[in-house]
Amino acid sequence: MQGPRPRQGFPTSSSVPPGSLILYLARCDTITRRAPPQAQETKRTRMTESDRSAGWAAYYQQLRDRPPRRTLLAALDAFGDAPPDALVMDLGCGDGRDVIEELRRGWKVVAVDAEPEALRQLQARALPEGCDVTPVNARLEEVPIPLGVHLVNSSFAMPLCDPDSFHRTWERIREALPAGGRFSGQWYGLRDSWVGRPGMTFLSRDEALALLRGFELEMFEEEEADGVTPRGNAKHWHIFHIVAKKP
Repeated sequence: MQGPRPRQGFPTSSSVPPGSLILYLARCDTITRRAPPQAQETKRTRMTESDRSAGWAAYYQQLRDRPPRRTLLAALDAFGDAPPDALVMDLGCGDGRDVIEELRRGWKVVAVDAEPEALRQLQARALPEGCDVTPVNARLEEVPIPLGVHLVNSSFAMPLCDPDSFHRTWERIREALPAGGRFSGQWYGLRDSWVGRPGMTFLSRDEALALLRGFELEMFEEEEADGVTPRGNAKHWHIFHIVAKKP
């Protein structure tokens, strides 16, 4: 899930030094976690941050036992055995319901989320023994995406970007994926009940397909349904479920 903006200034995917992604992102993680100087932090501010963290913790607790998304499962199944040095960027990873499956199947994972509590919840989970996961506290539209990443997974997260950031992020994903690489995730349609919210992106079916032009669509399913959000609010969902392979 998206949260407050960390420090900016991340480079684009093409400027990430080859072979040094994990160290580079670890350095980015340190930068984004470093608190800015605050000479007069008030008790009220500290309580507000504590309450906010507790709210996110309760939210993730509600989602704790949910299985990985079927788009991710379809993408992983399409790969079969994890490629050598298989790397997945999980953008907007939340508390890790998809990350756990990625790790279980032997992938190296860079788990990106703008909400610090999400990464705390992820690190508190029972992770597979010997797994390789790098948590990065950053907004998905700002984190570097390395050239050659095998899989970019973004479950219900990319629509939480404003349109300019959404399209820039998608172009960076297109650029970074090699032949045979995949994107899995969800985009929102124009009949979603959240249409009109600032800082979000919604697409028509034709717009979504145009962005995916040049990819092999292993899954492109349009869903509309009335439901309830994890916070208990009624919502009409209009979703595109996507697994796209770069030829």
